[in-house]
Amino acid sequence: MELRIFTEPQQGAGYDDLLRVARAAEAAGYGAFFRSDHYLKMGSVDGLPGPTDPWITFAGLARDTTTIRLGTLMTAATFRYPGPLAISVAQVDQMSGGRVEFGLGAGWYEEEHTAYGIPFPSVRERFDRYAEQLEIITGLWATPVGEDYTFQGDHYRLIDAPALPKPVQERVPVLIGGKGAKRTPALAAKHATEFNLPFVDVEFAAEQFARVDQACRDIGRDPAEITRSAALVAAIGRDDAEVARRAAALGRDVDELKANGLAGTPAEVVDRLGQWRERTGVSRVYLQLLDLADLDHLELAAAEIAPQLRG
Repeated sequence: MELRIFTEPQQGAGYDDLLRVARAAEAAGYGAFFRSDHYLKMGSVDGLPGPTDPWITFAGLARDTTTIRLGTLMTAATFRYPGPLAISVAQVDQMSGGRVEFGLGAGWYEEEHTAYGIPFPSVRERFDRYAEQLEIITGLWATPVGEDYTFQGDHYRLIDAPALPKPVQERVPVLIGGKGAKRTPALAAKHATEFNLPFVDVEFAAEQFARVDQACRDIGRDPAEITRSAALVAAIGRDDAEVARRAAALGRDVDELKANGLAGTPAEVVDRLGQWRERTGVSRVYLQLLDLADLDHLELAAAEIAPQLRG
């Protein structure tokens, strides 16, 4: 099982904060540094210094890191047009030497759309647009150099797009996630290299992964081609006092975090991850780290947990 780092910079982090965490994650041996795509804080935090854009962030990290992979959980389809988004992601993939992973979601946080003047259609329309964006972005990247790409949808129309630039990677990993019972698994079966479930319980995860597997079989795709992953909030400590301190920094109860996230000593967390692996088949877990000043937290998990998950 691979551990990755997942951050929520809208809660209060600038580029230098994210760079410090990304470099620490790279030095500690994590395979990837991920971040959210939000323009508005959540909860009672002040959110200072303000929101940052993930693809501008990754353009900087592409040059300021060397090996760690970079990705989103999830880029919001409501924020961008698919053609320009495909260009941005491909450019960052070039700038990083082929280290991008692309998570795309339909968008859900209505207040941030209202705050920044972004249209927020109905659930059905958002999902329809999301489906078209997946088709367009992957289609642009897959079009051979020298050929044009045309798409006629209900919401987007591309006519003779040159489908440039190309990513460095032959296939940029595409992450899809969510709780939808029908359309989400179907889109994952068609487009995803990884299916991610954030902040759900083991039982729901097992059921949703089974739906994705069935959607793959329905179109003749091997379900094993899609990596299963989960994102879980972390509060890990060398002893109970350190666990309690980290949970308090999140404004969360230790027992609640043990039930719904990854909280406890390294031994407790390894046991919890083993339960996830046995019940759901996940091979990748994103540790949601909310206190970005606490680099010891990141380093503790790398030193005491990650080695026990290999092999």
